[in-house]
Amino acid sequence: MVILGIDPGLAHTGWGVVETRGSACRARAYGCVATRAHEAIDSRLGRIYDELRAVIDRYGPTELAIENVYFGENVKSAVATAQARGVAIVACAKAGLTVGEYTPMQIKQAVVGTGAADKRQVMYMVRNVLCLDHEPRPDHAADALAAAICHANLTRTKSLGIQRSVLQ
Repeated sequence: MVILGIDPGLAHTGWGVVETRGSACRARAYGCVATRAHEAIDSRLGRIYDELRAVIDRYGPTELAIENVYFGENVKSAVATAQARGVAIVACAKAGLTVGEYTPMQIKQAVVGTGAADKRQVMYMVRNVLCLDHEPRPDHAADALAAAICHANLTRTKSLGIQRSVLQ
């Protein structure tokens, strides 16, 4: 299974492509789409769409793992993130990817073992799970890889649960 993980954001949309074989996960590629605050919103969203479509075309994922928007106190930031997230989902939907949506807490729980993990813990576990010789940078790309790992783990768990119930 090839999974595209996305950490959406208007200024920085992290992406990471993970391939699974059995219980092994390996990173195929990762990066970040950066846009500038002085650019028009349509240009920024268009760049996110175009660059994610290029990633999809290059690596051929079949699954999407995307982080849900966290609505904290900064509503303006949440709206911008939601716009970037919507564009990312459209890019993936047009390519026929199956969508998995996860909260930040679900991703941290699946990767680190606790929903209260900090960024350093997530980065450390992403590096170890994917057998990387360095921590993935920027942190938006690491978060995207974490979302893909979360999706792989939860998909594998669901698959095993289905297989067990069929066997019983």
